[in-house]
Amino acid sequence: MLHTISRSPFYCDFPAILRLISTGDDVLLLEDGVLSGVKGSNILQELLSARITLYILKEDLVARGLLIYISSKVQVISYDEFIKLRIKNLQQIAW
Repeated sequence: MLHTISRSPFYCDFPAILRLISTGDDVLLLEDGVLSGVKGSNILQELLSARITLYILKEDLVARGLLIYISSKVQVISYDEFIKLRIKNLQQIAW
């Protein structure tokens, strides 16, 4: 399953999101959700410990000036790769 997180971790119920993410799921951070991918954040550590594949949309990082602050453990992808990720996952939950 693909989970797309577009909200800032400071303005959503992140613990609820983490409870609903399962091992093997794909998670894409986009829009204000890219804040969750900043190096050293507690949210990032929780996501990385969830045994998921974590992606982040490059265009949204660039728009927010965050590209250099993102952990190398997160896969930075383009819109084209986002489309491929969406096709790969038959189900999606948008947060």
